[in-house]
Amino acid sequence: MKSYQPSRSPCPIGRAARVLGDRWVILIMREVYLGAERFEDFIEPLGINRAALTSRLKMMQEAGLLMREPPEGKRARYVLTERAKALSPVLKEMAIWGETELFADGEKRKQWP
Repeated sequence: MKSYQPSRSPCPIGRAARVLGDRWVILIMREVYLGAERFEDFIEPLGINRAALTSRLKMMQEAGLLMREPPEGKRARYVLTERAKALSPVLKEMAIWGETELFADGEKRKQWP
């Protein structure tokens, strides 16, 4: 299982990469921004297996990106923390860059809110 180990890098980008460098982290955050809250909400849109999702959700909680409500038990909701919400402009810019640089003309795009 993945766990979060804070970076000791003197570089702010290096520290951010420690948290955001796993592709699933960015995609899970996208799904939360799009309305996903419960464990099952992530499985199909991400195409992620249950073990990997469990691991990433735990790591994201340890990194202070997600809160689990309630903290224990079943049917929990996953919500973005203020730390994660502060990344909204970064995700928006990633979406704009991806849309303008990585899609061919006429290719179907998923809209970012």
